[in-house]
Amino acid sequence: MAKTREEIDEIRVAKRKELELRTNKNAPTTEKHILVCRGTGCTSSKSPKIIEELRRIIEEKNIPNVRVIQTGCFGLCSKGPIVIVRPEDTFYSHVKIEDCEEIVDAVAAGTKVERLLCKDVDGKTVESLDELNFYKKQKRIALQNCGVIDPENIEEYIAFDGYKALEKVLFSMSQDDVISEIEKSGLRGRGGGGFPTATKWKFVKAAQGDIKYVVCNADEGDPGAFMDRSILEGDPNGVIESMAIAGYAVGASHGVIYVRAEYPIAVHRLRIAIKQAEEYGLLGNNIFGTDFSFDIEIRLGAGAFVCGEETALLESTEGRRGQPRGKPPFPANVGLFQKPTLINNVETYANVSKIILNGSDWFASIGTEKSKGTKVFALGGNVVNVGLVEVPMGTTLREIVFDIGGGIPNGREFKAAQTGGPSGGCIPAEHLDIPVDYDTLLSIGSMMGSGGLIVMDNTKCMVDIAKFYLDFTVSESCGKCNPCRIGTKRMHEILTRICEGKGTPEDIPKLEKLAKQIKASSVCGLGQTAPNPVLSTMNFFKDEYLEHCTEHKCRAGACKAMANIQIDPEKCKGCGLCKRNCPVNAITGEVKQPHHIDPNICIKCGTCADKCPFHAISK
Repeated sequence: MAKTREEIDEIRVAKRKELELRTNKNAPTTEKHILVCRGTGCTSSKSPKIIEELRRIIEEKNIPNVRVIQTGCFGLCSKGPIVIVRPEDTFYSHVKIEDCEEIVDAVAAGTKVERLLCKDVDGKTVESLDELNFYKKQKRIALQNCGVIDPENIEEYIAFDGYKALEKVLFSMSQDDVISEIEKSGLRGRGGGGFPTATKWKFVKAAQGDIKYVVCNADEGDPGAFMDRSILEGDPNGVIESMAIAGYAVGASHGVIYVRAEYPIAVHRLRIAIKQAEEYGLLGNNIFGTDFSFDIEIRLGAGAFVCGEETALLESTEGRRGQPRGKPPFPANVGLFQKPTLINNVETYANVSKIILNGSDWFASIGTEKSKGTKVFALGGNVVNVGLVEVPMGTTLREIVFDIGGGIPNGREFKAAQTGGPSGGCIPAEHLDIPVDYDTLLSIGSMMGSGGLIVMDNTKCMVDIAKFYLDFTVSESCGKCNPCRIGTKRMHEILTRICEGKGTPEDIPKLEKLAKQIKASSVCGLGQTAPNPVLSTMNFFKDEYLEHCTEHKCRAGACKAMANIQIDPEKCKGCGLCKRNCPVNAITGEVKQPHHIDPNICIKCGTCADKCPFHAISK
């Protein structure tokens, strides 16, 4: 049943008092909340079973004042499944089902399970979440509620000022006031290009049309990216509320969330959140008793990377094959079903309600002069703390990788970081102290992109990395234009030849020329940015391309066709570990005697080198 404005305020006050222990260690309460991550990562590690078992034990032992709450992602995915006990903020990592009874008993007794307490990268045991270096340099705005609330309970979202921003705009702000506030905040689109958000909103508001649409682009397709997915899983109402605010500002009454079908948890929670918002009268007709009406529907994408491009997304939403439209006209004037349409991505919307609540000056005080606020990154690859991070714009790459990410595992060296996925570029060690913001990254041939940040150590071959991203782009090209469809295929063929040890010095300028032609002539952003990983690696790692083409050598040993795997007899201790792990029995030798690899049998997989504890095998 729809709630009045006064009833929503009553829920907010009552529920906030109940949930104060989630954010206040000194909350005056005898109740305990056991928060369990139910994001995709922890779910894959059986966190739903952990939730079930914790609840079963609590009920069986009849323990009062202890509740088990499912949440979204806490961010530190490499430590999952994660369990946090509030209000004391006890952080347990790598929890298993068989640990549940011990955790419940400790909560009941007011003690801690020492062996499950999370350890930082220095091996130091941490008593609570805020002691971890991983969180110290972060500032959570878009991720503010992730890991704090149950995303399937709208009243928990309301408790933390949910729908207060929507109430504010409907009762005290005009459409122009809202757009002006977003403009003064300096918010730029978080989907890749960093286009000023308020400028888009102005265009749509000014467009002529009896019907207008607000679209949320949740088609997150970059390899290694999971920012939008985690926001939708942990705080779906945050996006829904902001879409309604955007609808009010531009004069739209209908919203569409285009989300990947491969995100079942996010889709499930969006459906619950939309249904609950409708039941509470926060979506639908005459919201808060005003004349503003707004509804939202979900459209599922089929996994095409090109549908992250806004016009291809519109084509797919309308039921056609996802291919980009020519521009102009732009979606702001001719968008969904030929009507004026506002399109922003998940993270952009996740900031809107916070800006309205806290003011544009607050948001603009964070970040750099031209890149305001924070940015969420999916931090992955060769880094200790794989996970989801949110940092102020302008934070250096070194801080993200080493202070937050915990550095490179196994004592290896940092080689490069890939930002922007298939559309971005590689940042070498010489630029580790570069501030991460829109314009600075563009100045060195990379880009912010949606927020994937893949760290690579010195075992990675940069030619092979360029080939990997181009392989992805070739398979995801929609085929509409020749430069992208044919050009990227020809680039991929050249890179494949180089990685197979068949390249020539002439291939390098040929590759560069082709890349620039594709950038200049492709129809949409996918083709225009597809050559970026190749161009950036050629710029910073030209010597590796030359080695591949002149010496037919891969210094990282990643290009198997050029591998020359040998055992150094002086370093080999004859432990037999390489021999036992060789999949084709190419290694012979007696115990405590130097071993030998038969090159006629060896398939150059590199397993032996990876397993050798004495670094006696070179690739």
